[in-house]
Amino acid sequence: MDHTFVSALLLLLLLVLDPFGSLPIFISVMRNVAPERRARVAVREVVIAFCVLGLFMVGGQGFLSLMHLSERSLEVAGGVILLIIAIRMIFASGSEIYAAAEGQAREPFIFPLAVPLLAGPSAMATVLLLASRQPERLLEWVGALTVAMTISGVVLLLADRLRRWLGASMVSAIEKLMGLVLTAVAVEMILAGLKRYFFS
Repeated sequence: MDHTFVSALLLLLLLVLDPFGSLPIFISVMRNVAPERRARVAVREVVIAFCVLGLFMVGGQGFLSLMHLSERSLEVAGGVILLIIAIRMIFASGSEIYAAAEGQAREPFIFPLAVPLLAGPSAMATVLLLASRQPERLLEWVGALTVAMTISGVVLLLADRLRRWLGASMVSAIEKLMGLVLTAVAVEMILAGLKRYFFS
């Protein structure tokens, strides 16, 4: 399944990063952080997540070779992970996934905001797959990742305002809608991987 810059940005990176679905998690994790520190912490975690995903994207081919993995197996595995994430988005509240983090008294560092909230397994598999399938367009994928992470960072910075403006029910509806679209993307990835395995 080949992608363009726009499809990689909208259908994969933004959906996988799921900034709107992350709002309740971000708010609960940041509850114990001083208000004047929240913006700095949010930017720091987004930068860390970007670096993690950037490493996976740039080192994708080398990682596949080192682990003796084929693009077909990665495509199917990535599709399965995306499908699980999509099902959680549709049938459960995202805050339940990281509920254990709500009671943290210390300032979050890397976990759970950068990893796995932003740079989770599905995001890692997605960028790795993009880079391995079309390595000649690596600059486009880095650009798509940069835009997606920037949008996610802005959404997290405006988390409190967006939640008040949209309302909890609207945020939940957006998350479930993204889950439905992501389900179709995940199934397409699995089918494409199986097709390449059996017929190529």
